[in-house]
Amino acid sequence: QVQLVESGGGLVQAGGSLRLSCAASGGTYSSYGMGWFRQAPGKEREFVAAISSSGSNTYYADSVKGRFTISRDNAKNTVVLQMNSLKPEDTAVYNCAADVTIQRLLQNRYSYWGQGTQVTVSS
Repeated sequence: QVQLVESGGGLVQAGGSLRLSCAASGGTYSSYGMGWFRQAPGKEREFVAAISSSGSNTYYADSVKGRFTISRDNAKNTVVLQMNSLKPEDTAVYNCAADVTIQRLLQNRYSYWGQGTQVTVSS
């Protein structure tokens, strides 16, 4: 069983940056692909970014490519989402997710899910 705890959300003006962190515990962290998803009010959950267990492969939604960067530190059991050039449409609850199979994350599926952190971007 893997527990995921997100942190780093908040309120930022458009064009600003935020850094989200997800701390994992209770499992073999380095065996899991990790991902970030988001859900805005009234909208469906959408994939944001994912990173393979080794960190060698990363994947991004088209809407965040060039602005967001996902990384992981297997020694510290953490995954980070660096968000730059934020836009009001990035406003959402961001959740960290984990799965042994990275392809499941890319299909909006996951085995483990964090409680989420709110990101609000003002115009």
